[in-house]
Amino acid sequence: MKLIQLLGKILAGLLLFVLLLVLVTGISPVYRFRTPQPFSGPDIFNPYASLDTSVGWKRALFHTHSRVSGPWPVNECPYDAAYTDSVLRSLGYDIVTFSNHNEITLHPYDSSLQVNVYEQGYSPFKFHKLVFGSRKVQHWDPLLPIMASQWQFELDRLDKASDFIQWNHPYRTVGVSRSRMEKLSGYDIMELDTHISTENEYWDWALGAGHYSFGLANDDLHHPERHWCTAIRCNFLNTPSGRYEDLKKTLLGGCYYSMRVPDYGEGDWEVKRQKNLQLPFVKAIGLEGNTIYMELSQKADSIRVNGAEHRTLAMAIDSCGIRYALPEGEPFARMTAFFPDGTVIYTNPFARYDASAQDSPFKREPQPVNWLLTVLYNLVVLALTAGIGFLFVRLFRKKK
Repeated sequence: MKLIQLLGKILAGLLLFVLLLVLVTGISPVYRFRTPQPFSGPDIFNPYASLDTSVGWKRALFHTHSRVSGPWPVNECPYDAAYTDSVLRSLGYDIVTFSNHNEITLHPYDSSLQVNVYEQGYSPFKFHKLVFGSRKVQHWDPLLPIMASQWQFELDRLDKASDFIQWNHPYRTVGVSRSRMEKLSGYDIMELDTHISTENEYWDWALGAGHYSFGLANDDLHHPERHWCTAIRCNFLNTPSGRYEDLKKTLLGGCYYSMRVPDYGEGDWEVKRQKNLQLPFVKAIGLEGNTIYMELSQKADSIRVNGAEHRTLAMAIDSCGIRYALPEGEPFARMTAFFPDGTVIYTNPFARYDASAQDSPFKREPQPVNWLLTVLYNLVVLALTAGIGFLFVRLFRKKK
């Protein structure tokens, strides 16, 4: 009987402790989210305006994991960074950065290629972010971020402590909805595709609401020995090197495109290597007047232009290129090319803006805070925290 009572007390204590963590990490401002404002203006932002054909494209992966040191009994990758890097470079990657959870990982062999980036987030909702350019890990994270305001607070806080951030795998983030995508701001890059769909409609929801971001596709690689999850997402950057300052300039400028790549060979690594060195690529891309265009190295089954509401604005069938004149009332457009073997190319969005008033469609003003609701909400959270803390102390207090 005493053993059962002891086990019951321990379980109750664990439950109370978890509730305490949820409440404490749930403290947040309550925002008055601005009404969605689609891009508008007489000019069109061209993310490829700086394209330098003499530099060419460099293949890159930014969401990569490796074995980490520390007290954790379970590692997120069984291999060290050097091995993972060697596998990816054999498949044609020029740039590999390591973004382990809540840890800044050193480059395995060249300190000049060090990129301070880590994946932030403990929540089982998988609201994870890649944090670039931070000197230390920001560990605070809402464990159960139910409200959109908690998500916004996290984005704002991380943005202030870094150079820029990427929102990771929205397809696998619990709570992602059109309404939420139309509200949230404060990130620079959206992670695309993530194994589930080529549509990226969540990106169009955010873009349609006036939240501009570039797109990156990544393996989110944990197991470089598994052919089916290695070298199936990548990005091609028009950058002179893999040094952080060059990467930062390119990633914040938008001169890159992303790809979904088939699992060539389906286990035959030699076939996989050969095919990965023969991928189709973008030969030319840009803006002429109000016309966006793209030319490819190989013929695609189809090339689609998407806009607001995830609408198909134009399509070219069995073609090596496409041109589309963006109408005055259309806020943005992005292009996707589908190839016969399953390869897909995603471009960054062209968007309307007023070049006389701003450098790009990015809007940096913070979301307004509802101070009355903020005070009331946090008072309730503190009161519940105090009550659960009292129960926790009482549960383990020795009886006289």
